[in-house]
Amino acid sequence: MDFIEVALKVNPEFADIFTAEMGELGFDAFVETEEGFNAYIDEDKFDQHELDNMIARYAGYTTVEYQVQKIERQNWNAEWERNFEPLFIGGQASVRASFHEKPAEAKYDIVINPKMSFGTGHHETTTLMIENQLTLDHQGKRVLDMGCGTGILAIMAGELGASEIVAVEIEDWTVENARENAELNGYGNIDVRLGGAETIEGDQPYDIILANINRNVLLDDMPAYVAVLKPAGTLLLSGFYTEDLPALQERAAELGLTYVSHRTKNNWVSAIFKNS
Repeated sequence: MDFIEVALKVNPEFADIFTAEMGELGFDAFVETEEGFNAYIDEDKFDQHELDNMIARYAGYTTVEYQVQKIERQNWNAEWERNFEPLFIGGQASVRASFHEKPAEAKYDIVINPKMSFGTGHHETTTLMIENQLTLDHQGKRVLDMGCGTGILAIMAGELGASEIVAVEIEDWTVENARENAELNGYGNIDVRLGGAETIEGDQPYDIILANINRNVLLDDMPAYVAVLKPAGTLLLSGFYTEDLPALQERAAELGLTYVSHRTKNNWVSAIFKNS
């Protein structure tokens, strides 16, 4: 199936808002540009009327220009190669494409070929998750990555010494991409599953659970995460805004989790919780 690209020219102050809004419409990959960002969605999920209505809601707040075009699946690599700049996160982790050189100072090195999957590290939520991962002891731990996208967080867990890693995604082509990236980084033993929270029911407990999805899915699925989280295990969440944090904290407390800390970047949040 081919994709629809929507190229937006938008005020930087509204870029994250539009990213979140378009995520709710089914757009699942985003590339920053000098004038805003490009958003991508499966052709059969694109609804021009929904997009127009969403943009119209902000007419009194900011000006927005956009163009829509069809992108053939086989052209995606050229699209992200043109925009993908290497990253250095937390002073330790390099995130790069296969055509970039590894930085000499990188303690951890992750190579990502996204192929339309979310998670190159460029979005604030992925960066925040990796920054928080760098503070956690993964050595010999059993780790779950929910909504794994490219598999970047699962691969980071491997770099940090996790012994068992499970990654879950709802799109079959994303699962394929996560497996490819895991192999590329030498972690072909990562168990990448197709589905949602139902795929982890009855699993052996995890020491660390990573979930970078969105506010509503996190609130709905948190009980499923806690059900397979070890006592004193860590739940690391992202994909929501600062104003959503109290709702996540309240839900976590209801499930017996203790809030530990959180990081923010451009109003996006990554929070750490501990199981009782």
